Amino acid sequence: MITHIVFFKLTDPTDKALATVRDKLLSMRGKITQLRHLEAGADVIRSERSYDVALVTRFDSLDDFQAYQVHPYHTGEVVPLMKSVCSSVVAVDYES
Repeated sequence: MITHIVFFKLTDPTDKALATVRDKLLSMRGKITQLRHLEAGADVIRSERSYDVALVTRFDSLDDFQAYQVHPYHTGEVVPLMKSVCSSVVAVDYES
């Protein structure tokens, strides 16, 4: 299994923007068949070192993860929003 974790730092982390990002990430459920696990949430601590939103996804294989990366919903709907509202994005991908 491959676990993909992404942290998003928003340019303007208002409550509305945080909810919009979280909802868009969660909207992948049911649209991308390779997703075996999907969760997203806004940071509740909001410390100086915190990122604003986290995404945790899991895939059966590296091939499934790579298919997710180029899936039309991911590349056409999710990625453009993230690029438009984020100042920084970091990720870790590992076998679990």
